[in-house]
Formats: sequence, C-alpha cells, structure tokens
Amino acid sequence: MLEKTLIFETLVCFISGAIPFAIIALWGTGIDIRKVGSGNPGFNNVLRVSKPRAALTLLGDMAKGYIPVWFFYDPSVDPLFHGWLFAFAAVFGHCYSPFLNFNGGKGIATSSGVMLRLFPQWAALGLLFFIAIRVLASNRKWPEAGAIGSIATWVFFSLMMYLYEDGFATRNAALMTLYLTWRHKSNIQRFFASGHA
Repeated sequence: MLEKTLIFETLVCFISGAIPFAIIALWGTGIDIRKVGSGNPGFNNVLRVSKPRAALTLLGDMAKGYIPVWFFYDPSVDPLFHGWLFAFAAVFGHCYSPFLNFNGGKGIATSSGVMLRLFPQWAALGLLFFIAIRVLASNRKWPEAGAIGSIATWVFFSLMMYLYEDGFATRNAALMTLYLTWRHKSNIQRFFASGHA
C-alpha cells in the first residue's frame, strides 16, 4: 500500500511539474513561446516577450515544484529519499512535459521551487547568490547570463549540501547540478564560444 501511495504521489509531482506555465502565461497574446527566441518554454525566453508575463511564468514554475512537494513530503515522518524523489519527478515533468509532446523547459525555476521546500534556508541563500551573479554578469555584459547564473547557483547549493547536510543530500544535489548543466549544454557552449570565459 505504501509503495502504491508513493508511486501515485511521485506521478502527481511529475504531472504538476509538467504544467506549461510559459504557454499559459502567454494565453491571449497569440504568441507561441516555442517559436520565439530560443524556443524554450521557460522564464528566460518569456522574458524576451513580456516582463509581467515572465514574472507569472517564474511564479508558476516555482510553485509547481514547491506545492506538490510541500503537500506530499513531511520531513517529520518521511525519509529524505521521498523529498528528493518528488523533487526530481517535478523537475523531470517540467523538462519532459506530456502536454508539450515530452519537450519542456530547462528546469531551473522548478528545481528552485522544490529546494525551497526541502532546504528553505539554503535555497534562500542560493537565491541571493544567483542575484549577485546576475548583477555581475549584467555589468560585465556576459552572454547567457541566466544559464551561467543558474548553474553557478546550483554548484553553490551543492557546496552548502556538502558542508552542512548529509552525504545523501550532497549526492542528490550533485546529480541535480549535473542534470541541469546537461540541460544547459548549448547555453554553455555559446558562452565559451563568445570568448567571455
């Protein structure tokens, strides 16, 4: 019974993560974000079209990670394994949404949402780190500032896991960092090709 419940909860996290808020935020505009800019249905691409709608996308993408993990994971009774399982399910739902023919965004906002539930203090510190990197990148006019800031923040978050949490959290944070880095491989290639590295 417990296994069936866990499978159901994991599936709900995946479906929640799959909700395409980048598409929803642009309803009524006639714009298909998959045909604009990078074609990525995520916050940074919506930002090219509309800042207010990008803000809605960001809030939606974070919430679809935070809310199901908050609902299903109780750290007082559940093993941390459940929290990380739900976290990966929500991020994978975002990246491979069945509502978008199993395509999707790159997972940063949704991964931020789930970490705000699992490790709120380190996620909040990571947000401050991300802002600092983005300001630095803007001042230096780095290309792919969003991708670089996002990956750097996950590296920072993994370091916090290593320093202050247990080995299980550290390994999962490292896996998430590697996965998100892989999702941003084209952004990273463009950054190095630009000569700013």
